[in-house]
Amino acid sequence: MKTIAELKTLIDNKPARSAWDKAVKIYARELIDELDDAAEFYGSPADKKTLLNGADNWAQYSEGGCSLVYDGDIAERLCSPSELKKVKGGDRNPNSRENWIEAQARALHQASSMIMHLAR
Repeated sequence: MKTIAELKTLIDNKPARSAWDKAVKIYARELIDELDDAAEFYGSPADKKTLLNGADNWAQYSEGGCSLVYDGDIAERLCSPSELKKVKGGDRNPNSRENWIEAQARALHQASSMIMHLAR
Protein backbone atom coordinates (compact mmCIF):
# COMPACT_ATOMS: atom_id res chain seq x y z
CA MET A 1 0.00 0.00 0.00
CA LYS A 2 1.28 3.44 -0.99
CA THR A 3 -0.08 6.94 -1.00
CA ILE A 4 -0.60 8.70 -4.31
CA ALA A 5 2.25 11.09 -3.44
CA GLU A 6 4.59 8.11 -2.92
CA LEU A 7 3.46 6.58 -6.22
CA LYS A 8 4.17 9.84 -8.06
CA THR A 9 7.71 9.87 -6.66
CA LEU A 10 8.26 6.21 -7.59
CA ILE A 11 7.01 6.81 -11.14
CA ASP A 12 9.17 9.91 -11.55
CA ASN A 13 12.25 8.02 -10.36
CA LYS A 14 11.65 4.99 -12.57
CA PRO A 15 14.26 4.89 -15.36
CA ALA A 16 12.99 5.13 -18.94
CA ARG A 17 15.31 5.00 -21.90
CA SER A 18 13.06 4.58 -24.91
CA ALA A 19 10.39 6.96 -26.18
CA TRP A 20 7.78 4.29 -25.43
CA ASP A 21 8.91 3.87 -21.81
CA LYS A 22 8.93 7.65 -21.33
CA ALA A 23 5.38 7.82 -22.73
CA VAL A 24 4.21 5.05 -20.40
CA LYS A 25 5.61 7.06 -17.46
CA ILE A 26 3.73 10.16 -18.64
CA TYR A 27 0.50 8.19 -18.95
CA ALA A 28 1.04 6.71 -15.47
CA ARG A 29 1.48 10.18 -13.99
CA GLU A 30 -1.62 11.44 -15.82
CA LEU A 31 -3.67 8.54 -14.47
CA ILE A 32 -2.91 9.43 -10.86
CA ASP A 33 -2.43 13.21 -11.08
CA GLU A 34 -6.09 13.95 -10.35
CA LEU A 35 -6.18 11.71 -7.28
CA ASP A 36 -5.68 13.12 -3.78
CA ASP A 37 -1.98 12.88 -2.79
CA ALA A 38 -2.89 11.60 0.67
CA ALA A 39 -5.18 8.87 -0.66
CA GLU A 40 -4.03 5.30 -0.16
CA PHE A 41 -3.60 3.06 -3.17
CA TYR A 42 -3.46 -0.70 -2.70
CA GLY A 43 -3.22 -1.95 -6.27
CA SER A 44 -6.58 -3.68 -5.92
CA PRO A 45 -9.28 -4.22 -8.56
CA ALA A 46 -11.17 -1.28 -7.02
CA ASP A 47 -8.10 0.92 -7.54
CA LYS A 48 -7.91 -0.20 -11.18
CA LYS A 49 -11.57 0.83 -11.61
CA THR A 50 -10.63 4.24 -10.23
CA LEU A 51 -7.86 4.56 -12.81
CA LEU A 52 -10.25 3.53 -15.61
CA ASN A 53 -12.51 6.46 -14.71
CA GLY A 54 -15.74 4.65 -15.62
CA ALA A 55 -14.45 2.85 -18.70
CA ASP A 56 -14.56 -0.95 -18.90
CA ASN A 57 -11.03 -1.31 -20.29
CA TRP A 58 -8.13 0.73 -21.64
CA ALA A 59 -9.38 0.56 -25.23
CA GLN A 60 -12.67 2.12 -24.17
CA TYR A 61 -10.79 4.68 -22.03
CA SER A 62 -8.64 5.64 -25.02
CA GLU A 63 -11.49 5.65 -27.54
CA GLY A 64 -13.69 7.64 -25.15
CA GLY A 65 -11.32 10.59 -25.20
CA CYS A 66 -10.11 10.26 -21.61
CA SER A 67 -6.55 10.72 -22.85
CA LEU A 68 -5.09 12.12 -26.08
CA VAL A 69 -7.51 12.08 -29.01
CA TYR A 70 -5.54 13.17 -32.08
CA ASP A 71 -3.29 10.74 -33.94
CA GLY A 72 -0.52 13.32 -34.24
CA ASP A 73 -0.52 14.02 -30.50
CA ILE A 74 -0.44 10.32 -29.65
CA ALA A 75 2.34 9.68 -32.18
CA GLU A 76 4.36 12.58 -30.79
CA ARG A 77 4.14 11.11 -27.30
CA LEU A 78 4.83 7.47 -28.21
CA CYS A 79 7.53 7.88 -30.87
CA SER A 80 11.14 8.90 -31.02
CA PRO A 81 11.90 11.66 -33.54
CA SER A 82 13.01 9.14 -36.17
CA GLU A 83 9.90 6.99 -35.65
CA LEU A 84 7.71 10.08 -35.81
CA LYS A 85 9.23 10.93 -39.18
CA LYS A 86 8.63 7.35 -40.37
CA VAL A 87 4.92 7.51 -39.49
CA LYS A 88 4.64 11.01 -40.99
CA GLY A 89 3.69 12.67 -37.70
CA GLY A 90 0.84 10.24 -37.08
CA ASP A 91 -0.63 10.19 -40.60
CA ARG A 92 0.41 6.53 -40.92
CA ASN A 93 -0.59 3.85 -38.43
CA PRO A 94 2.09 2.85 -35.91
CA ASN A 95 2.16 -0.71 -37.27
CA SER A 96 0.09 -3.08 -39.39
CA ARG A 97 -1.94 -4.41 -36.42
CA GLU A 98 -3.20 -1.27 -34.69
CA ASN A 99 -4.08 2.39 -35.08
CA TRP A 100 -2.92 5.20 -32.77
CA ILE A 101 -5.87 4.93 -30.38
CA GLU A 102 -5.13 1.21 -29.96
CA ALA A 103 -1.43 1.90 -29.43
CA GLN A 104 -2.36 4.46 -26.79
CA ALA A 105 -4.63 1.89 -25.11
CA ARG A 106 -1.68 -0.52 -24.98
CA ALA A 107 0.52 2.17 -23.40
CA LEU A 108 -2.23 3.02 -20.91
CA HIS A 109 -2.51 -0.66 -19.97
CA GLN A 110 1.25 -0.76 -19.34
CA ALA A 111 1.01 2.45 -17.31
CA SER A 112 -1.76 0.95 -15.21
CA SER A 113 0.27 -2.22 -14.67
CA MET A 114 3.25 -0.12 -13.58
CA ILE A 115 1.10 1.74 -11.05
CA MET A 116 -0.45 -1.47 -9.71
CA HIS A 117 2.99 -3.09 -9.39
CA LEU A 118 4.50 -0.07 -7.61
CA ALA A 119 1.55 0.10 -5.21
CA ARG A 120 2.12 -3.43 -3.93
